[in-house]
Amino acid sequence: MSRYFKYKKSVQLADDASRLGLAVELLPDLSPLLEPFDVDGRKVGNRLAVQPMEGCDAEPDGKPGPLTIRRFERFGGGGAKLIWGEACAVVPEGRANPRQLLINDANAASLGAIVQTCRETHRGECGDDDDLIVGLQLTHSGRYSFARPILAQHDPLLDPRTVVDKATGTKAGPDFPLISDDELLRLQDTFVAAADLAYRIGFDFVDLKQCHRYLLNELLSARTRPGRFGGSFENRTRFVREVAGRIREAHPGKIVATRMNVFDGAPYQVGPDGAGEPCPFASPVQSTWGTRANDPREPDLDEPIALIGLLRKLGVGLVNVTLGNPYASPHLLRPFEYPPPDGYETPEHPLIGVDRHFRLTAQIQSAFPDLAVVGSGYSWLQVFAFEAGAANVAAGRATFMGVGRGSLSQPDFGVRIASGEPLDPKRLCRTFSYCTALMRSKHNELGQFATGCPPFDKAVYGPIWDEAKRPSDQDFDRK
Repeated sequence: MSRYFKYKKSVQLADDASRLGLAVELLPDLSPLLEPFDVDGRKVGNRLAVQPMEGCDAEPDGKPGPLTIRRFERFGGGGAKLIWGEACAVVPEGRANPRQLLINDANAASLGAIVQTCRETHRGECGDDDDLIVGLQLTHSGRYSFARPILAQHDPLLDPRTVVDKATGTKAGPDFPLISDDELLRLQDTFVAAADLAYRIGFDFVDLKQCHRYLLNELLSARTRPGRFGGSFENRTRFVREVAGRIREAHPGKIVATRMNVFDGAPYQVGPDGAGEPCPFASPVQSTWGTRANDPREPDLDEPIALIGLLRKLGVGLVNVTLGNPYASPHLLRPFEYPPPDGYETPEHPLIGVDRHFRLTAQIQSAFPDLAVVGSGYSWLQVFAFEAGAANVAAGRATFMGVGRGSLSQPDFGVRIASGEPLDPKRLCRTFSYCTALMRSKHNELGQFATGCPPFDKAVYGPIWDEAKRPSDQDFDRK
């Protein structure tokens, strides 16, 4: 069975899913995606969400750049009623790259332009923005901070691939210091202050980013960490519980959200045939979240469900479900057709990865029927992605359909669906991983190329792609 997307009819895709033993359902009637939903007292006009798609195009000081504003202009006018703003670091040392957004007083006005741009273009294209909500993802990149890794725990699976000195290639050893409890306590204050600022400049919700093995995600799995933020489930979830509670207490009328890994999985490496294979591990694995201790290739949602239950009681009203690690297991996060240049060929048929996203999201939604849950993992389905989203929403397996890479190539998907117009086949994301390749490219004067969709947004990103691929020895980030 080919791993490439060659489906002309939905029945062909359904037949392959059936042969693989998967339950990927399609619903040609897209009307479930146009139904409104109430999120903590705010009406959201449809079930379409733009996922947080980082552009790596901020100014060096963390203010939005021209391409940042252009991207949110396109999102705002695209018709989705939930726009989940991209990763924005709460401290300079927590930025994942030198062109990541940074929230502080100096950048407040320019960050507020993101919301203003979204709303203005939405009104221009859709007529009304009363049922539009726009959020900002608050992040600390932890071990993937570009200036210097900041570790919450020593991880025998990830430390051997975590570079702490780019000049020498030295990796994180057992003596590399962890972020201290005192530093984490100060960081809690910083997250709360960042949320307060985000609300004041107009964002409707803030996301406490707990995914993709960045700092807050790594804290969730810090079983071997000593002190008040490690060891027990209570300690490992303390940071996010206390921050969420403080934000909700200070802003009782605002939406608090989180994008959470419900399954970290195992790191993968390039196998003899070029396909990914799990890195060797010794059971029980103590450094992953939402993962079976005796087999990190398989999910275990007991702890993620328990944490979401606690966060729900603290006032978190919106959860975006995601999986994996973009640096170590990208096929879990985004089932792909072609890998990025520094990656591996997919170790599984992409439909298996799509089904994994759908199944785990459905488990979360089933555990919390009244919670607003955004599902991910749709892009590989191309023209059939929205039929899958409609099926999941109609069946109660998700509240919202999240569109990630596909929003870069065709940001007006919401307008097209609302008007009954078909998607533009020439702008469907093919999961070629150009966007990821640009994100990994660092060999310019800013230390980071802006990322977007070179094949289908060629006028803007074609020249950037040509520059990024120019050297024969590309300097891709292999963190």
